Amino acid sequence: MKTCIFLPPVSKPTGGITVLRQIADILHAAGRETYLVARDRGGWRPGGLKDEAPVLEWDDLQLAPGDRWLVPEGWVNALAPGLDSGADCISYVQNWAYLFSSLPQGVTWDRLPVRFFSVSDPVRQFIAETVGRNAPELRPGIDPEIFHQGAAARNGKIRVAYMPRKNKSLAAQIIAAFEARCGRERVRWVPVQGMDAFGVADTLRNSHIFLMTGFPEGCPLPPLEAMACGCLCTGFSGYGGWDYMRQAEAAPRFIPWWPLRDVSWGGNGIWSADGDVLDAALCLETAVKWWEGQTPELAETLENARLTAAAYSPQAQREAVLRLLS
Repeated sequence: MKTCIFLPPVSKPTGGITVLRQIADILHAAGRETYLVARDRGGWRPGGLKDEAPVLEWDDLQLAPGDRWLVPEGWVNALAPGLDSGADCISYVQNWAYLFSSLPQGVTWDRLPVRFFSVSDPVRQFIAETVGRNAPELRPGIDPEIFHQGAAARNGKIRVAYMPRKNKSLAAQIIAAFEARCGRERVRWVPVQGMDAFGVADTLRNSHIFLMTGFPEGCPLPPLEAMACGCLCTGFSGYGGWDYMRQAEAAPRFIPWWPLRDVSWGGNGIWSADGDVLDAALCLETAVKWWEGQTPELAETLENARLTAAAYSPQAQREAVLRLLS
């Protein structure tokens, strides 16, 4: 039996593509016959990594009953080789927002012999409520050798890191609302863009706050990476972020209406409702005040954030991969 994992045709790796590669590498390193299957010869290919899983061209893919074919949720048509061959087909739902987006006309999930994995508990709940299927969680891991706190103390003007590509217009509105309330010189804005993982980590280590503006999300990695680097996180959750996000404020303006799984940490950020620009600006203002005042809430939240990031370790990811895919 072999495991083949579909590698979508992209020009550069995204968080979701990186997770697919990590899964393949974990299985390969454990001695399981595993391949990444590339749809496009001109797309991004993993390279320069030790003991990485081999890449198989689409035209060379041959599946048989008993083989495993794993495809991310937004590429339903890519399930065809597995369905035609009678392989064990898995849709790995990394973002709940794309679960239905690529289904062909007239096709529904209940008509497909496919089982599901989810990237987080909120995504698992979404699949259960909409499709009525069980979807075990297969969470990502973040590399502590890259994303970790630095030795230098944070001082000077408060630096707020954010990703302009994540809902750019809403990010601009949050910034405008914050500056209207607090002044244009209160903080320094630090865009995180055009960097590799090491550059991102270095930027986060030198920032006080990470402002999350992305949604929808399945299990957003940037806040976890920021937590690992010692940032106080605030902003949107993307829904999927509630796999690990917990409110640090005693009386937050937003409380999720869906059940949250039990976790071993407490409040790890100041979170707003997705798309609520004013709430996000107010949460950011609170985060700035906590840093400026070096409050007890800041210290407690940063410690909970450290514990949160540590729970999404490569070892935890490896254990989950081998449990679900061995």
